[in-house]
Amino acid sequence: MVNINELTDICNKLGCRITAECSLSEYVTFRFGGVCRALISINSADSAVEILRYLRENDIKYFILGRGSNVIVSDEGFDGVVLLFGGDFAGIEVNGNTIKCDAGALLASACVHAQQSSLTGMENLFGIPGTVGGAVYMNAGAYNSEMADIVVSAEYIDENCEKRFVSRENMDFSYRHSVFSGTPLVITSVTMELSAGNSDSIKEAMNNCMSKRSSKQPLEYPSAGSTFKRPKDSYASLLIEQCGLKGLSCGGAEVSKKHSGFVINKGYATCADVFELCGIVQKTVKEKTGVLLELEPVILK
Repeated sequence: MVNINELTDICNKLGCRITAECSLSEYVTFRFGGVCRALISINSADSAVEILRYLRENDIKYFILGRGSNVIVSDEGFDGVVLLFGGDFAGIEVNGNTIKCDAGALLASACVHAQQSSLTGMENLFGIPGTVGGAVYMNAGAYNSEMADIVVSAEYIDENCEKRFVSRENMDFSYRHSVFSGTPLVITSVTMELSAGNSDSIKEAMNNCMSKRSSKQPLEYPSAGSTFKRPKDSYASLLIEQCGLKGLSCGGAEVSKKHSGFVINKGYATCADVFELCGIVQKTVKEKTGVLLELEPVILK
């Protein structure tokens, strides 16, 4: 049971904003979902430690949320506390060829800082709509680049609410996976190492990357990005299209006509619509190709 009064007292002492019975639809890029018992805007690693300690000691469910760009929230909401890593916890510091970011910093903002500092290595990641912490958590990537290429270390909070440090060689990076994936470890900062480059050339590459995204992806609609993980030796979008599922819809959810790897919200989708549609896609692709597509977004319920 969430004691809102106790949580509010803790947040007030730490200077963190708290909203009780908060609708999550405006905090995720899919733009649907129910309410959580409370949403807390984290403002520092120290605040995160204190709040996590309270939640864990009182056996209260919690979820770490960044930009919400890879999350599907249940229509019934989340019977727990959401810790928002975002605007209040989004510092970016450039030092030579390294960039250190709070976990809540937007990946796009880190890319801009790199470009303005004439640092190359992040261009292909520009346009990924998540936070730096979320990008490391799932080893986000695009156009043959991924976070594992540039991350040198991270700071995190362990199971015992102690601050820890981990270097890249111990981060167990693989496709859409890191040592943090599916664990209670909470990333608080990330340090990336880039190379010296030309600011104008970097900006041009970033613009080209964004143009490519805009031309191929349905960015004009709410979604959670790529809906399915890339299967071995193929692409989810290719298999979905081959099975004649492009444009298929359930309620307000649709397999994008622009890019069949995206399930989009046409403006009135529910979580139930998305799950029904994804289920049909998975069943059909499995029957016709033998490949079982795996959902990429995290499910919050």
